[in-house]
Amino acid sequence: LGQPTNYTHQGTRDRRGCLPFRVPLSERASMVSFALSEEQQMLADMTREFVSNEVIPAAEHHDRDGKYPTEIAAKAFELGLMNITIPDCYGGGDLGHMEEAIITEELAYGCAGMAISMTVNNLSSVPIQIGGSEEQKKKWLGMLTEEHCTASYCLSEPDAGSDAAGLRTSAVLKGDHYILNGTKAWVSGGAHSRFFTLFATTDPGSGYEGITCFVIPADAAGVEIGKKEDMMGQRASNTVFVNFQDVKVPVENRIGDEGKGFQIAMKTFDRTRPGVAAAAVGIGRRALEESVRYAQERKAFGKPIARQQAIQFMLADMARDVEAARLLTYQSAWMIDQGQRNTKQCSMAKCFAGDMAMRVSTGAVQVFGGYGYSKEYPVEKLMRDAKVMQIYEGTNQIQRIIIARHLLEA
Repeated sequence: LGQPTNYTHQGTRDRRGCLPFRVPLSERASMVSFALSEEQQMLADMTREFVSNEVIPAAEHHDRDGKYPTEIAAKAFELGLMNITIPDCYGGGDLGHMEEAIITEELAYGCAGMAISMTVNNLSSVPIQIGGSEEQKKKWLGMLTEEHCTASYCLSEPDAGSDAAGLRTSAVLKGDHYILNGTKAWVSGGAHSRFFTLFATTDPGSGYEGITCFVIPADAAGVEIGKKEDMMGQRASNTVFVNFQDVKVPVENRIGDEGKGFQIAMKTFDRTRPGVAAAAVGIGRRALEESVRYAQERKAFGKPIARQQAIQFMLADMARDVEAARLLTYQSAWMIDQGQRNTKQCSMAKCFAGDMAMRVSTGAVQVFGGYGYSKEYPVEKLMRDAKVMQIYEGTNQIQRIIIARHLLEA
């Protein structure tokens, strides 16, 4: 900062008892900024236009029929809205997690279920980026960026969700390959994936320390895709169970060393939970905007309901919570881009934003009254889409445990 002029010495107080700043007031504003850069704003505008033209008009159809939006996702791929955090040396967008949060919010504003089909690679590719060799990155990340395709993340099981140490899928080493057996649950985009990033136990008696990460081609012998789950919300995401029976996995498909899978999975969530929070912000923002619009149009007792203080208080609380959730999300994403550990902050963001999305979308249904309960209006879908934001990538109860653990350890 150089030598200050006309300032008292650092650490001393002036006559008013205030600690002096070493940086002139004119320069202080640039130290902390809440504004998007010009490039980030252009990215947000481009995504918003894509959502307006492609996603929102098709959202009702895909929600009703549960159809996977392959064609729309392919258009997102061509625009560069997929694989954005994969480095450019592997064909990706080479952007930061802040940019990912910006894009994800806009996509989820249009339809959270369709957004998953365009962001699912963000989750499945991160373990490879974290623990993969250079050859593995070129092969598997390059596959995602060369042409439009998707990959899925397989951690949860029918009897092991939040308790990752309880997973039963096993990988037994036999010479130069592993034999994989087990079932993975709640696999987003599973029926449309080119490969799976999967976690299995190579040492069942070691708990967390026995978990190992693998990449499994979807067309490998012994891989069986289960029926599509009939979900309450985010119905366009194609959620399935995947069975693995005596699947031969070459040793070169192991990501990292044996027993390092749990560490990879937890580091992955640090990078991907801000994206979940951003999707929740998108849902909440859409619910707020729909509520404001409706409240200004709907009349009761001779005037728009927006003039009723009861409604105004609801809208004010909704707006406050959306803005707060976005700030937490941006902070947790920014920390990744700065190379800082963000475990506590990303849990805060995911937890607060997920709860916010449910609270605000429920409030939107209330503002709409009886119409809010009808499928002819968009807010009932937002409420259904919001619920899973409190569940996947670690329930919000798990997030609270993580936050408390960091506070108590500190």
